[in-house]
Amino acid sequence: MSFDVGAFLLQSVPFARTLGVVFDEVADGRATCRLPDRPDLRNHVGGPHAGALFTLAESASGAAMLSALGDQLARAVPLATTATIAYRKLAKGEISARARLLADRDQVLAVLDARERPEFDVAVDLLDGDGVVVSSMTVTWTLRPH
Repeated sequence: MSFDVGAFLLQSVPFARTLGVVFDEVADGRATCRLPDRPDLRNHVGGPHAGALFTLAESASGAAMLSALGDQLARAVPLATTATIAYRKLAKGEISARARLLADRDQVLAVLDARERPEFDVAVDLLDGDGVVVSSMTVTWTLRPH
């Protein structure tokens, strides 16, 4: 990838920047980022608010997607079309997100080359400081040709 995906996302998605999402690793259809533990992001039970967790997971999914397909931005706009999240355990402290593209790049590009909109999934696990999965999310993305 010829550009810093994390920096690009923080520039183009101000809400992720507002929450303080930190991108640690982004490459080859994968991304790891984290949400710091801040009192202003907590909910009524002392963990990160569900909206903050959703944003962290969606940000990680976008980074994973862009790490594999960001070179297509000149001809297509990436758009999230659906997202499903499961809140499994009470999240506490700093939360990390691990995202992975579930699609084959060549298949996605074949659909895009046909001037159609490919749809593909990115899976994300959110983990607490002990490595316990507290939430899981699947984001379906498309690339809309210009």
